[in-house]
This record gives sequence, C-alpha cells and structure tokens, in this order.
Amino acid sequence: MSLRGGGLLAIWNGMEPGWTEPFLRWHVGEHLHERLSVPGFLRARRYCAVEGAPEWFNYYEVEGPEVLSSAPYLERLNDPSPWTQEVVPHFTHVSRTLCEVTGTRGHGVAGFVWAIRLAAPVADTAALLDALADSPDVSAAHLVTRHTEATGTSESKMRAAPDESSAAILLVEGPFAETLTAATRDLASDAALTAATGAAPTHRGLYQLDYVLDAADAKQ
Repeated sequence: MSLRGGGLLAIWNGMEPGWTEPFLRWHVGEHLHERLSVPGFLRARRYCAVEGAPEWFNYYEVEGPEVLSSAPYLERLNDPSPWTQEVVPHFTHVSRTLCEVTGTRGHGVAGFVWAIRLAAPVADTAALLDALADSPDVSAAHLVTRHTEATGTSESKMRAAPDESSAAILLVEGPFAETLTAATRDLASDAALTAATGAAPTHRGLYQLDYVLDAADAKQ
C-alpha cells in the first residue's frame, strides 16, 4: 500500500495575494521539517491545484491518528515559531481534518491526485477502493475518515476564520491527469459517492504533486 501508517492530517489552504512565495519558502524551509520532527510523523506531501480551489492541498502520513493529539504535536501547535507567526495569518479557505486511514490500495506516489471531501463516511470502503484500484488509470486510492475534531491552538487562532473539516476524504492517485480524471468521474462520480455515503461530496479538486519529504530526510 502507498500510505504509510494508520493516520493522516489533511489540509487545504489558499494564500492572500502576494503571500504565495513567502508561504512556499516557509513551508519548505522550516514548517515541513518542524512537523516531521514530531514523533510519529512519517511523510509530508504538498500538491498544487490543477482544477478546483483552494490552491494548496497537503497532507501528513502518521503512524496512527493518536499522533495528531499527542503532547509533542500539540506543543508545536501552541508554540509557533516567529516565521510561522509571520505567514499563517495570511492563510485563506483552510480545511483541516485529523483522520484515521480506513482503507488504502495501490503502490507508490503518483503525480496527480483527485482529492474529494465527503459529508459522511463511506458505507462499503472495500468495494469503492477495490473498484478504483482495479482501474489501469489509477495507481492508488485511499479513504480516510475524521478521527476527532481539532482543538483550538495558538496556531489555529492566528487564522482569520475557523478551519473547516470533512467527515471523510477520498484520494485517487494516477500518473496522467486526463485518464485519472476520466476514471475518477466514472467510478467516484458525485452520484456514486452520494449512493455510498448518503450525501453529496462537498468539494473535489485535481491536484498535481509539488513536493514530498520523508521524516528520514527532514532536518532534525
């Protein structure tokens, strides 16, 4: 399987005009390394929007969902660095969900992902993921479900609006945007996901892989 661990932190965000470059410099220069120094954090991925908004989607693979409420992680969130205090207030349209991995299929890390936010958990996880993984145009498919609501922290209070979150998230990866899109629209259409969850998806976007960092390669 291509997801590491049993937990995942999924984050979408935009940036105020003029803050994209400072965001990227901070994200690569400090933030990802800081997060991956927390025990239990395994790998970080950042994606840029090809279709849909907000512009950035990034997630952290962690050993288990309990890592996301652990004392070392909360300590980071409640003691933001000066650079973090400079950048985070300029985030927009933030969605942040603390997740448990309920199913994952496939191998590797592909160049594109359809990230679909769901209003309710999927009733039959195996059937949906098996169908997606059987497609020759899908390299991996993952379903994660909200494990717990995020608590307010010093970092979250710097953002202008409260963070959104999702009941569940479907991630469908592939190497080619066009064929991945066709497969996802066929096998994970709004109608199919409404039938699987009882509610229409709340958001979907196609994102291209922009940066990957493993904990073993992060600055300690």
